[in-house]
Amino acid sequence: MQLRIFTEPQQGASYDDLLAVAQATERLGFDAFFRSDHYLKMGGVSGLPGPTDAWTTLAGLARETSRIRLGTLVSSATFRHPGVLAIQVAQVDQMSGGRVELGLGAGWYAQEHAAYGIPFPEKRFGLLEEQFAVITGLWNTPTGSTFDFSGSHYTVSDSPGLPKPVQQPVPLIVGGNGPRRTPALAAKYAAEYNTSFPPKAEIGDRFLAVRKACEEAGRDPDSLVYSVALVACVGADEAEFARRAAAIGREPAEVRRNGLAGTPQEVVDGINAIRELGGGRVYLQILDLGDLDHLELIAAEVAPHVA
Repeated sequence: MQLRIFTEPQQGASYDDLLAVAQATERLGFDAFFRSDHYLKMGGVSGLPGPTDAWTTLAGLARETSRIRLGTLVSSATFRHPGVLAIQVAQVDQMSGGRVELGLGAGWYAQEHAAYGIPFPEKRFGLLEEQFAVITGLWNTPTGSTFDFSGSHYTVSDSPGLPKPVQQPVPLIVGGNGPRRTPALAAKYAAEYNTSFPPKAEIGDRFLAVRKACEEAGRDPDSLVYSVALVACVGADEAEFARRAAAIGREPAEVRRNGLAGTPQEVVDGINAIRELGGGRVYLQILDLGDLDHLELIAAEVAPHVA
């Protein structure tokens, strides 16, 4: 079971804050550092000093880390044209020596689009489908050849499909909880299917839906990684756990129910339960980015028992 650190910088974090967490992630032996791709805070937090761009951040971290995987969970198809995103991801993959993964979703947060003048169409799944087609088409076009695409949302003409990422292919993550279209999209394009913050009782069914979609598409269901993102809140004892829950504005009972939370053994048990459902990777959502002792505890008391 791989453990990845997943951050939400729109809630309030500078690049230096993210760098400290990413370097701790690498030093402590976690598999990857991922971040959300949002431009506006959510809930009752200050959000200061303001948003950081996901791919600008990952470009910087590509040069300041050496081992961990880097990626988004997930970039929004509404934020960037697919040709621009293909160039950005390929460049960051080069800058990292081939350590990038692209999580891509349809987008959902209307308010952040209004706040920064980004169009937010009512129906977005078609955008997402075409973005996967364009991005993979550009990357897979042989050097010296050109790529064309004509869809309902995007048209690409006579593109050289450059630059190329180091990895062939860059792992693509399809995230979402839809019962039909998302599993089909994962079966077609993804190296990984991710379900974020699901009710724990639904995780197994969501994995099974993707496995069924793979079978219907003639793909080996075991060729995908199945992953879950859940909030992490761990304390060496009950008092430390309660303090960490309060620091992120969560009630201990609620975060235990909906996240990977409590004592280290409780979190080990929760991760192993996901493994039994077919999960191979867990994204630990870390909301207090100033509490690096939290990562130290997880690395020392949780990771060795689920690796």
